[in-house]
Amino acid sequence: MLQAMTALRVTSDIFEKFPDVVLGVVIAHGIDNSGANAEAAAGVLQQLRAEEEGIRSRLAGVPLSEHPRIAPWREAYRAFGAKPKDYPSSIENLVRRVLKGNAVPHINTLVDAYNTISLRWVVPVGGEDLDAVQGDVLLTFAGPAEAPALLLGEPEPRAPHPGEVIYKDDLGAICRRWNWKEADRTKLTTTTRHAFLVIEGLPPVTRNDVETATQDLAALVRAACGGQVTTAVLDRAQPEVELGQ
Repeated sequence: MLQAMTALRVTSDIFEKFPDVVLGVVIAHGIDNSGANAEAAAGVLQQLRAEEEGIRSRLAGVPLSEHPRIAPWREAYRAFGAKPKDYPSSIENLVRRVLKGNAVPHINTLVDAYNTISLRWVVPVGGEDLDAVQGDVLLTFAGPAEAPALLLGEPEPRAPHPGEVIYKDDLGAICRRWNWKEADRTKLTTTTRHAFLVIEGLPPVTRNDVETATQDLAALVRAACGGQVTTAVLDRAQPEVELGQ
C-alpha cells in the first residue's frame, strides 16, 4: 500500500558537490496509466514522435559531448567517479538513440510523457511507482554497504559503487549513477496508480526552465492519465517534498 508520508529529499552533501542542481517533481495520485483514454494516450505518443523529429532536425551533426545541456552531466558523472562514455546520462542515451534514427520504445503513457519532456527540454527525466517505494526516497551518495539492486534489463542484482549518486529508499537503490539506469522494482507500468516523476537540471538549465518543463509534464499526465497531479521544485533552499497523500 502507498505510504501516507513518503517524502523525496535531496541530501545536503549533494548540494555541497552540486550546489545549483534543481529538481522538478510531478506527483500523481489515482491515475490510470493503462491507456484507457486512448485518444489522450495516442496524443502523448504523437508528441513524443514529434519531439524525436525535432531532435533530429536541431541536433544533426552536433557533437553531443559538447552540447550545453549534456556536457554538464558528463562533468557530474566524472565528479562522482563514473565514466560518461561507459555510463551515459539518461538524456545523452535518449538523444543518441533518436539521432541514430531509432524510435523511443512505447512502454506506457507515463513513460511516453516523460520521454517527450526529456527530448523537448533536453534534460533527464524519469519516474517511479510510489506503491513500490518503501520509506522516503533520497537523492544521495551511495554508502559502502548498499544493497544489490536489479536494474532494468540486467540479469542479476548489483550493488551501487560507494560514492556514486543514487536515488534510494529503505530497500535500496531505485536509480543508479544519478539517472543512468533505474531499478526494476519501482518501474512505471500500466497498472501504476501512484507515481512521481523527476526532471533534473544542472546549469545552464535554469530554475525557470525546470519549473516550466515541470508544468509541461504535469499537463501531459493530467490530460492522459487523470488523477490528482501536483508539482514541486527542489533546490538547496527547499530540498524536500512530500510524495504521499
